[in-house]
Amino acid sequence: MRWGQMSMIAAAAILSGCWGGNGLDYDQGKPFLLQGTDNLTQIAQLTGPGAINETASVAVAGTDLGSMINFGEQTFFVFGDTFGTRASDAFGGGGGNWRSNALAYTTDTDPRDGIVFEGWITDEIGFALEPVPGEHEANGMGEVTKIPTYGFVVEDTMYLYFMSVHFWGEPGEWDANYSGLARSRDRGQTWEILEAPRWPGGSNFIQVAAYPVTEEGEEFIYFWAIEAGRFGGVQLMKVPATTQAVEDQSSYRYFAGTEDSGAPIWSPELAEAATVLEGTVGELSVVHSETLDRWLMTYTSDDNAVISEGITPWGPWSDPHTITTQAEHPGLYAPFMNPRFVSDDGKTIYFSMSLWGPYNVFWWSVDLVTETDVSGTSRSP
Repeated sequence: MRWGQMSMIAAAAILSGCWGGNGLDYDQGKPFLLQGTDNLTQIAQLTGPGAINETASVAVAGTDLGSMINFGEQTFFVFGDTFGTRASDAFGGGGGNWRSNALAYTTDTDPRDGIVFEGWITDEIGFALEPVPGEHEANGMGEVTKIPTYGFVVEDTMYLYFMSVHFWGEPGEWDANYSGLARSRDRGQTWEILEAPRWPGGSNFIQVAAYPVTEEGEEFIYFWAIEAGRFGGVQLMKVPATTQAVEDQSSYRYFAGTEDSGAPIWSPELAEAATVLEGTVGELSVVHSETLDRWLMTYTSDDNAVISEGITPWGPWSDPHTITTQAEHPGLYAPFMNPRFVSDDGKTIYFSMSLWGPYNVFWWSVDLVTETDVSGTSRSP
């Protein structure tokens, strides 16, 4: 069921009215509002056999992840290891025609019945292109693959933040060579892997969630970051939202704590980065809800999909609220939000999430339960 033909103007109004990243409030004393979630719905399968998108023609039988980048009216879906052929009963990653990553795009602004792709970035044959080629070396012998963990746009240039995987271990365990950036200046059609910036494989900046933030009138990209695997907590860095700064390692600053006033301290030294959210955090995304005037982070934790609420980008962050569990949806991982896909009152979020069993990406919705919903007290968004 559709809302009808939502205009791009209406979609932009929803975005600006409920979700965004304009301005920062350093007040860390505000109460948490989020009490939990309700009404989780698996809306549609986005990729692979049986999906609402026909993906066989671009040689996508199995893929995962599905983080999103907004570029003008388009939304790009960024996938991880992608396989063109797979047995009908295949479980987990694997198959023929392996590419380390793939990109689809859409202008679909109605998330309620799934997202319909308008196309894929393709090669000369017409198959989904591997935009950031991996070396595909033997496990533990070099670089197995390059996995994009998130993307962002600055000055009409698209960037993919990727991790170079050295070794795949047990589920949820892997080692990285480094993380870095790939760049496209033609809306994703061609890509260049940058020599800098890069972060060492043992650092806490291997997988990220990126989000634009306006800070005292200046535009930045914030990155909430975790190490390889799903072992530890979240650290935070930022960079001015210019291509010159993004491609200059020395322009990055790492959150290192707060002053007595609550204002953040930013250090040029990676070693001084402070942890802003403890726990075992896997694939993550972060958005700002103007409806709640809070930050929201979805991630994988102890093999479940959860959401936490942040008073500021650096916290405090609430304990995680469960979205769904492995018992309910075996093999779940990587719940990714996008500020473009949210109800007009900001209380329902739509997100992608992968299932390891079919090794494909699905589209979901969940309602946010706030303090006012529990108490029954009326509150204007």
